Amino acid sequence: MTLTLEDLATFQAQHPNHRLELVNGRVIVMSPSSFESDEVAAEVVRSLGNWVRPRRLGRVTASSAGFRLPNRDVRAPDASFVAADRLKRSPCALQNWPPT
Repeated sequence: MTLTLEDLATFQAQHPNHRLELVNGRVIVMSPSSFESDEVAAEVVRSLGNWVRPRRLGRVTASSAGFRLPNRDVRAPDASFVAADRLKRSPCALQNWPPT
């Protein structure tokens, strides 16, 4: 049985304390990361943000941001970057954040 984005949303609402991804039509429950791997992910997000922010290149997110991919999978990478021209304006952008 192939599940949909709507099925993922339903499962996530029923299980808000779990991180879920949709992979090849299957809902996958993500296991918690170890201290060491989370520390590495935090460093990657920090370093990437320190490069992106002053240049106003886009936005950087951590592992809680989900992305719908062209193949219809929904993934939540440990660190991600989205170019400014691919984003809608956010409350941060409306407040001219980050300050220069």
